[in-house]
Amino acid sequence: MKDSYSLSEVCGFIGKSLQMTMPEKFRVRAEISSLSTKGGHCYMELAEKASESDNLFAAKMRAVCWSSVWTVLSAFFTHETGQTLAVGMQVLVEASVSFHPVFGLSLQITDIDPSYTLGDLARRRHAAIARLEKEGVAGMQRMLGICSLPKRIAVVSSPDAAGYGDFCCQLRDSGYNFTIKLFPAIMQGDRAAVSVIEALSRIYDEIVNFDAVALIRGGGASTDLTCFDDYELASCIAQFPLPVVTGIGHQRDISVADMVAFESVKTPTATAEYFIAFMQRAADRLNRLSVRLNASGDRRIMLQKERIRMLQFRLVNAAGKYVAMQNSRLALIDKTISVHSPEDIFRKGYALVRKEGRIVRDASVLSAGDIIQTQFAEGTAKSQVI
Repeated sequence: MKDSYSLSEVCGFIGKSLQMTMPEKFRVRAEISSLSTKGGHCYMELAEKASESDNLFAAKMRAVCWSSVWTVLSAFFTHETGQTLAVGMQVLVEASVSFHPVFGLSLQITDIDPSYTLGDLARRRHAAIARLEKEGVAGMQRMLGICSLPKRIAVVSSPDAAGYGDFCCQLRDSGYNFTIKLFPAIMQGDRAAVSVIEALSRIYDEIVNFDAVALIRGGGASTDLTCFDDYELASCIAQFPLPVVTGIGHQRDISVADMVAFESVKTPTATAEYFIAFMQRAADRLNRLSVRLNASGDRRIMLQKERIRMLQFRLVNAAGKYVAMQNSRLALIDKTISVHSPEDIFRKGYALVRKEGRIVRDASVLSAGDIIQTQFAEGTAKSQVI
């Protein structure tokens, strides 16, 4: 045995030992802790956590999938799972071990089992749903009320997403006076859940300025939606004090975020239509009230006109009767006056006696020699009392 070995010799020993002791290919269960592509090749770091309750690792190793394999393998995985390979996924890969004198130990991935990842995604999804239900928060959003005119909307979306543009255009073209404020967030990938939670936190700081939240996603890879099954994100949405309407833009099974939201629709455009419908219903109510008010006003005017016509008729009729009654009364008074007039009395043979211009009503007031004037129906005469 030599006293010393060069580093390359040691590396050679390790490489030969691995070739002799390790199978040519084997299957490895691990979590993707990092992933990048360069020159068509995919470079990963695979990890195994010591436990699910913490972030301590029991093992880590570099892995590479060469372009000749990666092109086919990634397309196959996406077709089978509806997801793109991403950080945080549990995978079952077929690999061979390789030791390079410069780059060290790594795994060379040659195949992947999509069913394993699907099973893990389903397990995580079901675990999140069960935990939310156990904590009693799964239905909290639907216990909230939403105002009859939700015009002030906080939007969580990527600012460059086509769906966000469609959402804004739809609201603007509706003709209603919506107020929109964007709270930018990453809407896909391993950072999406944390980014959306941070956006909701910023909305909470301004909560008095909004009626509802629109969580929308458009553009990008429609298959990369596992972030919306994240427990922390779903819990944040479920307990948010404003109604959250999701329009994530997918056609697969509903996400956990959709399940706990106040309302879930398919696309950003459908989300805009959801809010527009409130305004349309309010406008329809106003139109119906306007029609009823106009009809009621017309009926009241007709009734009042009819009442005025009746009053006019009654007034004319009453006035006619009153005039006739007064005419009869005047005729009676005139007849009475005529019957009792001095002229009529004179014509009946009566005479009026005056003494010194005063009417004499009693003969005892006269004395012999008094000069009196007697007025007859026709003419007067003077005489002396004897």
